[in-house]
Amino acid sequence: MAAVSDRLPAFPWDKLEPYKATAAAHADGIVDLSVGTPVDPVPRLIQRALIEAADSPGYPTVWGTVALRDAITGWVRGRLGASAAGHRNVLPVVGSKELVAWLPTQLGLGAGTGTLKDKVAYPRLAYPTYEVGARLCGAEAVVYDDPTELDPAGVKLLWLNSPSNPTGKVIPKEDLIRIVAWAREHGILLFSDECYLELGWEAEPVSVLHDDVCGGSYEGIVAVHSLSKRSNLAGYRAAFVAGDADVLGELLEIRKHGGMMTPAPVQAATVAALGDDAHVEEQRVRYAARRAALRTALEAHGFRVEHSEASLYLWVTRDEPCWDTVAHLAGLGILVAPGDFYGEAGARFVRVAFTATDERVEAAVKRLG
Repeated sequence: MAAVSDRLPAFPWDKLEPYKATAAAHADGIVDLSVGTPVDPVPRLIQRALIEAADSPGYPTVWGTVALRDAITGWVRGRLGASAAGHRNVLPVVGSKELVAWLPTQLGLGAGTGTLKDKVAYPRLAYPTYEVGARLCGAEAVVYDDPTELDPAGVKLLWLNSPSNPTGKVIPKEDLIRIVAWAREHGILLFSDECYLELGWEAEPVSVLHDDVCGGSYEGIVAVHSLSKRSNLAGYRAAFVAGDADVLGELLEIRKHGGMMTPAPVQAATVAALGDDAHVEEQRVRYAARRAALRTALEAHGFRVEHSEASLYLWVTRDEPCWDTVAHLAGLGILVAPGDFYGEAGARFVRVAFTATDERVEAAVKRLG
């Protein structure tokens, strides 16, 4: 068996530990803005739904309850503008990261045949798990600036990410239309990671499943969604995919064999979360205030903000190597993520999450001042 180090890149967060120790030594404690993990309470109605479903002694189904599929299809139609979505077009998953990491394997991708390797393509600046998924199955990971400029030979899976992690960039609707048409022309399966779609600030994110983008047909396209950010449910591992019924049907069969089941109480909580918009708006208001405070303080401190029109992050630079910036901020007791975690193109940027509490954000603002 090949060593893990031969198959996968080094786990990037381990490199941040010395800087975390420096930041933690601050007299007023660390302000950790490095990871986009929710810190606000799980809304009460979601907690109640989970508790009321706690007496669930039997195995749940991989495809989910009728109530869950109704909730997902209703949300997909109403929120994403995917008017033709039905039960065969949705599938719950055990958190979106699991799906991203294991999707190429579950699709049967690998080394390819002959001299033509199977390829998994993803943005040049991207969440590291796209590369991990390709490497786990032995496929070739390739990056792009514009996917329609890729050589399509061997590309079996194309990842989009809008809004982007780490940059917060949003792909405009007209570009999505062009990319979907290109992928279909070349027979390339397109998966769009849209987990931050509810968090647009200076742009309105659009799904690839929107009728205007895909023409009302989900052939060859699937969208990935998570409740971790919109509903503070990172600890619940509540997510789903929606799109091409044939692709999801194939994934369902594989996931049944693997026992990849969303726990029954989490399914009930997901139904409650998707049926309520009020808590989503309340959380947006919290994040908007934290984002505005941090952006103002960072710019006053000499940072330049690029993109960042959506998501839970500010993508910022002082025009210096990212690890110098990490060290500088750690000295102020603030921990951020270095941009090179997300690709070489991020080597002079850092990613600043605004998922800390109001009190910790206020502390960061004072230190930057």
